[in-house]
Amino acid sequence: MESEVNFGDEIVTPEEKTRRVGAVFSSVARRYDLMNDLMSAGMHRLWKDRFVARVKPRPGETILDMAGGTGDVAFRMARRGAHVTVADINSDMLDVGRERAASRSLQYLSWKVENAETLSFPHSMFDAYTVVFGIRNVTDIPSALAEAHRVLKRGGRFFCMEFSSSDWPGFSTLYDRWASRVIPRLGKAIADDEASYRYLIESIRRFPRPAAFRAMVADACFVRAAAEPMLGGLVTIHSGWKI
Repeated sequence: MESEVNFGDEIVTPEEKTRRVGAVFSSVARRYDLMNDLMSAGMHRLWKDRFVARVKPRPGETILDMAGGTGDVAFRMARRGAHVTVADINSDMLDVGRERAASRSLQYLSWKVENAETLSFPHSMFDAYTVVFGIRNVTDIPSALAEAHRVLKRGGRFFCMEFSSSDWPGFSTLYDRWASRVIPRLGKAIADDEASYRYLIESIRRFPRPAAFRAMVADACFVRAAAEPMLGGLVTIHSGWKI
């Protein structure tokens, strides 16, 4: 791991980034889903539906939903009969997810505090690994991808959906201006936390482009890694199968 990493636009130690990312999501946990609605004009729900359709969760199979937080993606997969372990480094996010699951009387869900870089699960445990809007917050992404590969069964499926900068001419500049100016203000108005939402925007800006991230997935020994652009590349899906 590098001795210095980015926390948004700041340079910090890896330990400081992990601590501060935890503080961000503890701060926004109760308003996280509302803010997603506001930031995406509700589109994140359609993106997650499309993502789960690509995962194709099947009755009885085991899925690790990493950075699953408030359960949005896990609920969709559990409704299809998959047994989903929702893992997140932040216990406050998981508490929100548990409460939401209880109100929906959902089955086939379990919840665990886990660091994506050092998972506690044994080798070859899961049929699929999903991570949505979470990989960019990991301090050491290659370590997290290696752990994803380790806990998947042979032939297991890896799916990641993440925000990334767009390559559409002009769109990237317009979105960056809008996001930098509007989203922190929404965070201040809705969650009383402007700084956390400024970090989220900075983390999107610094996340690797789809081709670069696809190469990172391949380096973790996945095969047939593919990237699917959505909304002009702002959101992408990456998938692979374990060797």
